[in-house]
Amino acid sequence: MIDAKSVDNIRKVLESNVGQKVRLKANRGRRRSCEMEGVIADTYHNLFTVQVGTDSNSVQTLSYTYSDVLISNVELVVCSNNEKICTG
Repeated sequence: MIDAKSVDNIRKVLESNVGQKVRLKANRGRRRSCEMEGVIADTYHNLFTVQVGTDSNSVQTLSYTYSDVLISNVELVVCSNNEKICTG
């Protein structure tokens, strides 16, 4: 079972880093993962969004849940000081 206090802690950490550039590593299942850099755009009650640049200079918004971070499907590292802010 997912601990509600842990999810709240992850939400608070992400809220304090809105607007920060981050390195994102997401597990897509079946040995597929992607790594990219982006900016934490916003936080909501159940999820947060990250804006990443694509090859054609356009911006794509990705959304993840806080439980994705808790169970290590998503890892975030702040780029300015290479400090891991959220891991499961």
